[in-house]
Amino acid sequence: MRVAVVDIGTNSTRLLIADVGGGGEARVAEIDRRSNVTRLGEGVDATGRLGEEPQQRVFAVLDEYARAIEEHGAEARTAVMTSAVRDAANGAEFADAVRDRYGLDGRTLSGDQEARLTFLGATAARDPADGTPLLVIDIGGGSTELVVGAHAEVEFHVSTQAGVVRHTERHIHTDPPAREELAELGRDVRPLLEEAVWPETRSSVRAAVAVAGTATSCAAIDLELEPYDAERVEGHELTVERLGELLDRLAAMPLSERRQVPGLHPDRAPTIVAGLIILTEALEAFGLASVEVSEHDILWGVALDSAPET
Repeated sequence: MRVAVVDIGTNSTRLLIADVGGGGEARVAEIDRRSNVTRLGEGVDATGRLGEEPQQRVFAVLDEYARAIEEHGAEARTAVMTSAVRDAANGAEFADAVRDRYGLDGRTLSGDQEARLTFLGATAARDPADGTPLLVIDIGGGSTELVVGAHAEVEFHVSTQAGVVRHTERHIHTDPPAREELAELGRDVRPLLEEAVWPETRSSVRAAVAVAGTATSCAAIDLELEPYDAERVEGHELTVERLGELLDRLAAMPLSERRQVPGLHPDRAPTIVAGLIILTEALEAFGLASVEVSEHDILWGVALDSAPET
């Protein structure tokens, strides 16, 4: 079955068109995949509302995606909306506009739904019999999802208010960021992550997979990918030590230089420093020395969930 999934997040709007069926990794055969930084959550932390300009950025991208969905003849067409839309006073109005304008089955996901679909995507190509306690980290613009499970089943999840847009806006006000700003950002994020998960759950985890834009950007920077190569990003391992080196390097650059870094999309340059801090703090909270990066995220999870069992 051919499915189209649009993920409208706080920082980016993404599209996956895929044929879903069969078993293992072959269950999702990607046909078209796109990502645009639209920053829908810009200002939401301060105002509690989705701004008009950010909404128009999303609609402009959805116009483009709608043409691609039509051209590829997707049978199931779903849009999922997460942190920014959940948090905003006018989020329901925005979700209605997405459904009405683009004919998408638009869903504003609860934290439970987001966790299940993220874990489903991240573990889609893994052996369901693998009992290793696994942490899936999904860093978004307004929130970070932490999902723990094994045997392809979610055992614990939490959505924390740590996000790359939210925390960049809160703490980074100079260019390049001041050392104290970075320290304050870390001090803000650390208790959000540690207090959200029982120590027993944190200590039980043996491995981590990170999905979404922060993690894939870090892998691409580490590999100096130009152009981006999803196959090389998939499964790339990053140690906490290496993440610290990347943070030191990128935080020392003014934004104009950061936009030129091989492997980093220019639109992600304003928030990658916050993303690196959040990812590092998450690993340290769970006592993990490294993380595996995956392209298989909530887009895959929704695609698998949208198609009937075969």
